[in-house]
Amino acid sequence: MSRILVIDDDRFVRTSIRAVLESVGHEVADAGDADAGIELQRLSLFDVVIVDLVMPQKEGLETIRELKNDYPDLPIIAISGGGEIIRKNFVEAAELFGATSTLEKPFGGEDLLNAIEQVLLVHSGQPGDDVARA
Repeated sequence: MSRILVIDDDRFVRTSIRAVLESVGHEVADAGDADAGIELQRLSLFDVVIVDLVMPQKEGLETIRELKNDYPDLPIIAISGGGEIIRKNFVEAAELFGATSTLEKPFGGEDLLNAIEQVLLVHSGQPGDDVARA
């Protein structure tokens, strides 16, 4: 299975995502802010990173840009439930900054697992869209 990093300032969201992913055998680490997540990626390379778009201090788009700058092939799933303004341009902004896939909160476990599968297929060079949308 894959090694997945979850970066989200909401502990409940991190715990929920971890539970779903670990239930199918993925190895999961999490960070409560962008800088801690970026440092975890530098210390122990992950197969997929899930990044919340709305976080204090360093927001998700900046986090995605920094991760993609250092790890251009890293699959990233952008997640957000950050209100009307964020949702309006959510997909376009996340794609511009390098997200491989996007999920809008609240999402179900099956949606999450499908997104993980999709980004891993895209990353492995399998036929399919360049950007997966759940």
